Amino acid sequence: MSEAQFLTRAAASLREIVRNIKPDQLDAPTPCAEYDVRKLVNHLLFWGPSLEAAARKETVPPPAGAEQDLDLTGGDWAADLTALLDRTAGSWSEPSAWEGTTHMGGPTEMPASLVGGMIVVELVVHGWDLAKATGQRVAPDDDVLDYVHGEVVKTAEQGRAMGVYDAEVTVPDTASTLDRILGRTGRNPAWTP
Repeated sequence: MSEAQFLTRAAASLREIVRNIKPDQLDAPTPCAEYDVRKLVNHLLFWGPSLEAAARKETVPPPAGAEQDLDLTGGDWAADLTALLDRTAGSWSEPSAWEGTTHMGGPTEMPASLVGGMIVVELVVHGWDLAKATGQRVAPDDDVLDYVHGEVVKTAEQGRAMGVYDAEVTVPDTASTLDRILGRTGRNPAWTP
């Protein structure tokens, strides 16, 4: 399976989770301590255009203001987010998206394959966050989880240095691939609301 296919499948899994979030669940806590469901949806909407544009080697800075400033009360935020996920998967489906270097909303150039891998991780891990917060089951493909685990192993220390991941949570050697991913990103796989 190609990297683009991993991203497409991760986006499809997150899209299904987003479609099943009820309006009364927006204030529910998530395993990502700084975000409730509303703030996590805002985070995805806020950074999404930059991640989509990165596939085309374009720099689209995030909107002005803080990510929590986006208003979910007007319009159909679920439709907006699922459309954004579709566009992002479409942008990254081009083989050229994974070649060379690109930007992620800022001036720093990074290998495009690294950025694409980070996006797949973002979709899977935040999908799990939203699913746990809203009582849904998340079940990405085993191939996607194996890919994400490899990406997290490569970037976990950098992610911690950037403040993206918390300290690693120890999981048993017999833990599932998903639980090992979560532990590496600083999430407790046994988290409950």
